[in-house]
Amino acid sequence: MRIAILDDYQNAALGYADWKGLPGSPEITVFTEHIARHELLAAALRPFDVIVAMRERTAFPASLLARLPDLKLLVTTGMGNAAIDLDAARERAITVCGTNGVTEATAELAWGLILALVRHIPEEDRRMRESAGAGGAAVSVRGGWQRTIGLGLHGRRLGVAGLGRQGRQVARYGQAFGMQVLAWSQNLDPDQAREAGAEPVSKEQLFARSDVVSVHYKLSPRSTGLIGAAEFALMKPTAYLVNTSRGPVVDHDALVAALRGGQIAGAALDVYDTEPLPLGDPLRSAPNTVLTPHIGYVTDDTYQVFYRDAVADIAAYLDGHPVRVLNG
Repeated sequence: MRIAILDDYQNAALGYADWKGLPGSPEITVFTEHIARHELLAAALRPFDVIVAMRERTAFPASLLARLPDLKLLVTTGMGNAAIDLDAARERAITVCGTNGVTEATAELAWGLILALVRHIPEEDRRMRESAGAGGAAVSVRGGWQRTIGLGLHGRRLGVAGLGRQGRQVARYGQAFGMQVLAWSQNLDPDQAREAGAEPVSKEQLFARSDVVSVHYKLSPRSTGLIGAAEFALMKPTAYLVNTSRGPVVDHDALVAALRGGQIAGAALDVYDTEPLPLGDPLRSAPNTVLTPHIGYVTDDTYQVFYRDAVADIAAYLDGHPVRVLNG
């Protein structure tokens, strides 16, 4: 049996689970680089019986699955993966299984991004380091000492777009910072919002009243482009946007225009339409941004759960009793 572990950017997968305990001493190949081109990806994966995919880093449409005749088991980390065509996998008798995860990691990063953005932490850190080569000028204003003025969060409004599991966690953190929390989603239950300590509001109110908007929406045809030019026009020019959900939930071009035109004070992003983010993407040079490479879930605890369960999925499948099946 041949197993492929995809998109293991940190080359960490083999250290997080007992892969040697799998029966039959399978041959395991780790791919540490993302393969974007469809033809190259199909050729690279053709020999494998089992593929372990890391979240949605690599898509598995029907066209790719059709070119993998030996594939029997596809494991995705997490219990949902919009990048896998589950129906096509079922038609080809490919079992798709998921894993458990850690719920706190992405919400924690969202708050790291909020603080980095409103207190200009990356910008001030960069100036401190750049000033190291300036000699005595490093302690002067011209040398990069205290150039920005941050936004205090206590008493400000946090708008949570999407009050699911991640959104509720972010709302709790906002309350700990002394913020007034507003919440909106397309099917928001006002009573559940109040139970989470958030004021239920309309979409227009959320964007118009919030000082920080944090996005926590699952990607679907309904949520694609959910936040665009109309929403940015509602936001205060002193307000910030944070997105740790999925890139296409926010209209890419509208966001770039809002940043360049000063419609909003800034944005912090962990997710993008295309990942890895192309080197020439205008977001890389957009002003007043904090950018991270989709690391919301990338923690030691999360990887332990992901890869431990991936090994368990493979073992259960080989035993004839697959678990956490997503396309059964």
